Amino acid sequence: MATAVIVDAVRTPLGRRNGALRDWHPVDLNAHVLRAVVERNGLDPALVDDVIVGCVSQSGEQALNLARNAALSAGFPESVPGTTVDRQCGSGQQALHFAAQGVMAGAYDVVIAAGVESMTRVPMGSTILNGPGKPFGPLLAQRYLPAGGLIPQGLAAERIAQRWGLSREALDAYSLESHRRAVRATDEGRFKGEIVPVTVDTATRKRQFKVDEGIRRDTSLEALAALKPAFVKDSGTVTAGNASQLSDGAAAVLVMSEERAAALGLVPRARFVSFAVCGDDPLTMLTATIPATAGVLARAGLTLDQMDVVEVNEAFAAVVLAWAAECHPDMERVNVNGGAIALGHPLGCSGVRLTATLLCELERAGGRYGLQTMCEGGGMANALVLERL
Repeated sequence: MATAVIVDAVRTPLGRRNGALRDWHPVDLNAHVLRAVVERNGLDPALVDDVIVGCVSQSGEQALNLARNAALSAGFPESVPGTTVDRQCGSGQQALHFAAQGVMAGAYDVVIAAGVESMTRVPMGSTILNGPGKPFGPLLAQRYLPAGGLIPQGLAAERIAQRWGLSREALDAYSLESHRRAVRATDEGRFKGEIVPVTVDTATRKRQFKVDEGIRRDTSLEALAALKPAFVKDSGTVTAGNASQLSDGAAAVLVMSEERAAALGLVPRARFVSFAVCGDDPLTMLTATIPATAGVLARAGLTLDQMDVVEVNEAFAAVVLAWAAECHPDMERVNVNGGAIALGHPLGCSGVRLTATLLCELERAGGRYGLQTMCEGGGMANALVLERL
């Protein structure tokens, strides 16, 4: 079986909803990172066997196989195909898994995994609101009706907080730390190796957008405590401050077989060690990171203590803290540069963005192994272990 390696990983800065990236069509935004990852490595795009892109809201500007449209928009030869995948918030990570697994199986030599979401231009839920009918048929509704029926993610996060005894104060404290770490990472230049600037228009001129827009330098526990609950009035614990931000962004990872990288004179930065994907209770929806972590470590023959850097997507603070309560990590190694609460969570992009951040942090810290996991709508999760080379 071929060894799949990461040659490079890039991402845009993440823009707030209606922020710096609001005028970028998502296909063009994805094309931007596709073009950047081949240009940074002097790669002829004609060598790319496939482009696999994660995107959640596949309607409007993100419809009709965004991956193929982005590859053509990036100027890739017409011979380069593309396909778009949806595993909800883990769509980008699933695209990466498919890319690496294709290399390992011998189906690909060179493939780009990417992710994109413009939550400004294609709002979350567009695929439900704009289409006829509903995504849940009578049989699915009937299956979960005795338990109260399927619920939105925000209410699932409330159930998680209640089940694990997570107080509002604990959620807010975690969120403040996410911003603090993101500020430190930005000021120390930790994201420079992964971010490719994007040209944006202002009222008077064009400028290079280089820094994640969602980070709040001036937030505090008092400011977070003043926010009203978003899903359960008065007694709720989940607020806009301890949940991920709606954002715009794109990211791409260049994946190859070890042999092809050597033939092209490219130096791999990491190898894929193991993968996991699993389902869990769709009524709590966001807890599958716990069994996914156990599964990916078992496949790797490693322990969580051996992971030098861990990225757990900050969909909600409750998700990370419940995962931590069950997995018992060293939290100094988890989301060390902040996460989606501070940086943003452009749904389809986030899985690939996490990989870019994980890889750069492993290199900065001199670590060997890194783990990444994300909860996903419908009660699923992906997990991945990388080894820095």
